Amino acid sequence: MNVMNRSEEFMRDDQQRLAQAVREACVEAALKAYEEAGVSGLCHEGRWEIAVDALRNLDLAALIDPVDVHSRSGKVSS
Repeated sequence: MNVMNRSEEFMRDDQQRLAQAVREACVEAALKAYEEAGVSGLCHEGRWEIAVDALRNLDLAALIDPVDVHSRSGKVSS
C-alpha cells in the first residue's frame, strides 16, 4: 500500500510540474507576443489578438516531451 501511495505522489508531482511548465510557457508567449506587437505599432486590441494567437500556437509537445521534439527537429539535447 505504501508503494502505491508513493507512486501516486510521484505522478501528482509530475502533473504539477507539467502544469507549471505549461502556465509559464503560456505567460511567456503571451507577454512576448504582446510586447512585439506593440513595437510593431499595434493598438492594445491588436496586441491582445496577437497574444491570444501566440497562446493558440504554443508548441505544447515541446513541454510534454522536449527530448523527442528536439530529436524530430534535428537538434540534440544535452
